[in-house]
Amino acid sequence: MTPRQRATVPTLPNNREGVKSLSPHSWSVFKLNLLEQPYRIFSLSDSSITIDFGSVIDEAVNTRVAQLLDYCKENPFVGFSEAVPAYASLTVFYDVIQVRNAYADSPTAYALVENYLVEALNKLNIATSTSPNLIEIPVIYNGEDIAFVAEHHQLSIEEVIQIHSAATYRVYMMGFLPGFAYLGGMDARIATPRRASPRTSVPAGSVGIAGRQTGIYPLASPGGWQLIGHTNTPLFDMNAQPPTLLKAGDLVRFVRVI
Repeated sequence: MTPRQRATVPTLPNNREGVKSLSPHSWSVFKLNLLEQPYRIFSLSDSSITIDFGSVIDEAVNTRVAQLLDYCKENPFVGFSEAVPAYASLTVFYDVIQVRNAYADSPTAYALVENYLVEALNKLNIATSTSPNLIEIPVIYNGEDIAFVAEHHQLSIEEVIQIHSAATYRVYMMGFLPGFAYLGGMDARIATPRRASPRTSVPAGSVGIAGRQTGIYPLASPGGWQLIGHTNTPLFDMNAQPPTLLKAGDLVRFVRVI
């Protein structure tokens, strides 16, 4: 397809039945070497604490964050509220009064949760068997900015599509909007800066590029990512359980629809 051609718009699945969730044998074991990975633990507020592994975008570090998240959910301390993962950090929220009442021997609630996180790191296995979900999402590559992305990199539109749909992406973190996944692992050949002037409204289902990241707008909203395609697959449904299709640690592959 040349830059002047417009893709025809076929019918896409409009529900989650149109998405394939796979568990390939190739994702069987992550071998981590993070015992020496530097980290710091600090108070984010009176009732939250963060463990941070640095300003990195690294699959092994993000996997360790996901392991800590799972540990907190499976082995919560009294007073635990929730844990929120990011690229290289995990923030744990807790009820100070419940923690103090349950662990009177601890000098402070913060000290108790800090010790909990350190012990969790020590208990996590370096070789952890895991089978992350691989989600296939159908995409029509007819975005308003796909010609710009192609021209920016001196590629054809067809080459941009092939490069974008060939990769397997990792959900490093959720944020910005309910159900919005920040996907890492995009080929540097199509890494493109955000638009100089963000759009006031980006349609739900728009697939975009921003730097080395790609993602899907789950809801209509303002946004500055370069739009290269569209999917009808819902990323967020407040009546579903869970309400978001993707979560941190999942793998995503885009399947071209012609």
